[in-house]
Amino acid sequence: MITSKFNEEINILETEFTGEVDSVSILLYLNEFKTNTTLPRTLKTLVKAEKVKFKFSVKDLKDFNAVKNQSLKQYNNVASAVVISNPIGAALCTMYGALANNESYKYKVFSTQEAALLWLNSM
Repeated sequence: MITSKFNEEINILETEFTGEVDSVSILLYLNEFKTNTTLPRTLKTLVKAEKVKFKFSVKDLKDFNAVKNQSLKQYNNVASAVVISNPIGAALCTMYGALANNESYKYKVFSTQEAALLWLNSM
C-alpha cells in the first residue's frame, strides 16, 4: 500500500510504502502527480519504505521512469529521498535513481530518515 500526505510544517510530501507494493501501485502513485495541482511546483518528497516488499522487477524501472517524466512535467524541481532498510529494495531503488536523476529531478536513497531529511533540506 502507498499513502501520501503533505506535511505543511516541513513543506515535504511524506509517502509511506507498506506491505507488498507491485508495479501497478507504483505506476498509479507516479501518475497521481500529473493531476495534483495542490502540491508546490518545487517539491520535496520523503518516501519511507522500511517495511515494504517490492513485487516488481528491474525491467519495470524503465516504465516507472517514463511515467515519472510525464507526471512531473508541470513541476519546476522535485527532490525525492527514499528511506529503505532491506538490501533488495535498496538495490532496486538505487538502480532506479541511476535512471531517474536529471536537471529537474533529484533522487537519492538513504538508510535513515535523519540523513534523508538533511539532504532534502539542503536542496
